Amino acid sequence: MSFQIRLPPGNSLIKPTLSVRVRAHLQIMRLDHSIKNIFVIPGIVVPLSVLRTPLLSPSLDWNILAGFLATTLIACSNYVLNEVLDAPFDRLHPTKRARPAALGVVSVPVAYAQWLLMMVAGIALALTISHFFAYTAAALWVMGCVYNIPPIRTKDKAYLDVLTESVNNPLRMLLGWGMVTSLLVPPVSLLICYWMAGCYLMALKRFSEYREIGDAGIAGAYRKSFQHYTEVSLLTSVTFYASAAMLFFGAFIMRYRIELIVVFPLVALLMSTYFNLAFQQHSAAQNPEKLYREPILMIEATLISVLMIALLYFDIPILNRIFSPTLPTAFGH
Repeated sequence: MSFQIRLPPGNSLIKPTLSVRVRAHLQIMRLDHSIKNIFVIPGIVVPLSVLRTPLLSPSLDWNILAGFLATTLIACSNYVLNEVLDAPFDRLHPTKRARPAALGVVSVPVAYAQWLLMMVAGIALALTISHFFAYTAAALWVMGCVYNIPPIRTKDKAYLDVLTESVNNPLRMLLGWGMVTSLLVPPVSLLICYWMAGCYLMALKRFSEYREIGDAGIAGAYRKSFQHYTEVSLLTSVTFYASAAMLFFGAFIMRYRIELIVVFPLVALLMSTYFNLAFQQHSAAQNPEKLYREPILMIEATLISVLMIALLYFDIPILNRIFSPTLPTAFGH
């Protein structure tokens, strides 16, 4: 949904018609960003592979359907808040200045009501699944507040912006987990891997955006965290996040499912492809909801997903023999 609206000279705001206003309030929900709910799926698949629960059962099917809807409502609530609070800064951005709130076609009081109502609806729906799921959904909403609302507003703080925004990754995994079970405890190594992978993606998004703006002064005015970043520091942080993600992925593999080591090189290839993507002009890395337009990336991601699901269900005994310990498990004992 696009707007053919331009700010008049002097950046004064315009008085929108009712139809424009309605479309604006639908657009600030950013339903196209629902593609990010794909990060919920591993949280569903891993416990299902452990429990060997049939995918087609009335209770599980309801949990998944209601769970995705609740997650979408909470995420959309956060996007509405982000849109309203970011409007003054978005007007300084070459493309985001066309967002509805930046154009002044959003009613701020209505937007705040929209923000709260979607949160209430999301939590109410989450409670039909389990308390664990509802608490996790509430945590996702709270992180949206921490990220956006002053005086905390972590999105204005270098490095903390990436770390706090990417907490949504393990939270989405926990939401998927909660759709299946609230009894099994998810491995910490997997949650940290997911968090660091999210940081990797977010830091490259920041790098791509900073690089495209091309002016440190303009970048810093648009996003305060850019006042403390450089291209070098952002790429340095990307290296850290990538290394940490792969370290904890390896820890999860060695501890819980050695078969997944087969997919390790493909995951590294996918991360390399995404890294290269961040250097392109108008890169999709700046808009993750548009990554489906990158065919090579999608082929790699699909292949990895299919292979990982298969490896969660099928054993390869020889891998346990190849990677069995050859040294004492505790040195000096």
